Amino acid sequence: MKTSDNISRKDFIRNSALAVAGLTLIPNIMTASPFDEKNLSVKGKMSLKNVRLETGFDYQDGEVSSTKTGLFYVEVENGKITKISPNQPNAKAVDAKGLLMLPAFKDMHIHLDKTFYGDQWQAVRKRTGGVKGMIELEQKMLPEMLKNSTFKAEKLIELLQSKGTSYARSHVNIEPTSKLQSLKNLQKALENKKKGFGAELVAFPQHGVFYTDSVPYLKEAAKMDIDFIGGVDPFNIDGDIEKVVDFTVQLALDNKKGIDIHLHETGDSGLKTVEYLIKKVNENPALKGKTYLSHCFVLGKLEAARQEEIAEKLGEAQIGIVSTIPFGRLIMPIPTLYKHNVTVLTGNDSIVDHWNTFGTGSVLQKANLMAQLYGYSTEFLLSRSLKLATGNILPLDDKGTQQWPKSGDKADFVLINASCSAEAVSRISEVESLVHNGNVVF
Repeated sequence: MKTSDNISRKDFIRNSALAVAGLTLIPNIMTASPFDEKNLSVKGKMSLKNVRLETGFDYQDGEVSSTKTGLFYVEVENGKITKISPNQPNAKAVDAKGLLMLPAFKDMHIHLDKTFYGDQWQAVRKRTGGVKGMIELEQKMLPEMLKNSTFKAEKLIELLQSKGTSYARSHVNIEPTSKLQSLKNLQKALENKKKGFGAELVAFPQHGVFYTDSVPYLKEAAKMDIDFIGGVDPFNIDGDIEKVVDFTVQLALDNKKGIDIHLHETGDSGLKTVEYLIKKVNENPALKGKTYLSHCFVLGKLEAARQEEIAEKLGEAQIGIVSTIPFGRLIMPIPTLYKHNVTVLTGNDSIVDHWNTFGTGSVLQKANLMAQLYGYSTEFLLSRSLKLATGNILPLDDKGTQQWPKSGDKADFVLINASCSAEAVSRISEVESLVHNGNVVF
């Protein structure tokens, strides 16, 4: 296939004027060169034929045995799906070649502002002094990292897009070393990528709220274009759970933001932080549905009965958990959280930075790992596992009724080489290998 026969993703978006948050094609669609100029409209319209959609479940002996799919014709205009109709194989339209359309993926815990990705390779350095030792290391490294952090953030966004992700929740350092510069640099990157990628931002006091005097910078950031007030290990870093949580809650309330606190502590202090945050959210109902605990490793250390109790309280307070899966040998009680209607999200967290060198950029891989950890090998459970990658959007509800896509939905989707979502989750290694062959177009 000659380069001249292709159209780049950038040109496609520009020529078609699609305000799509993230149209990612995975992984093999470009081998047929569907994005020929003749398929594109300058009025923000696009038609796709031979699009595979999930239509329901097949049952055998009362158990879901397979997922039914069919081929459809889909029309998109100005970033919205405007029509889904029976397939028109002879229509003049982009040929999706029978690839499966799924909701675009969402990485809901990542640090776009501080990465080595796209720059010279660096492995993790030897760690001393725990989290506070890492704070000292960051204070030395950040000034140099900030010099080209916009460029590296853009490269990291491109990696996420290549894995089908169109949206992220990014924590961004707010502390005395970088002050507001990490935020400003990341906002530039997001502005440059806004046609194909969206994000919500967490003002993250990585070096503690009070351990280093981050308070004035957090207050300033809270008035800017961010979405959540963050935090990290209130006891281990700042030595005072109530003082830190009270400050975080009040700042969020004053500025109408959500909350997303990193909690790595696995002992009594971790559990006390969870319980105190539940108490504060129940006292301030405006924070329900807008409050999250990232990692929350203490849940993985509790006995089963205590896990049930805390999960029930989290569900009642509408506090979500954002879990990196897995974390070392620690396995989080995700099925228990689901049982009590706790919102569970996931993300890659660190991708090639001074904290970790193993991030892949794929949240579909996270769904695959979760399915393996909990033995979700049946068709039904595999299909439900997909919601971890999509931010809890599934093509079929639990009864097999089609609920996505519908006319009027945002045209934010991926096309993937699988016959159904269960296969996509189960065979992630095959999907990943095809992605690595360079068949995703930007």
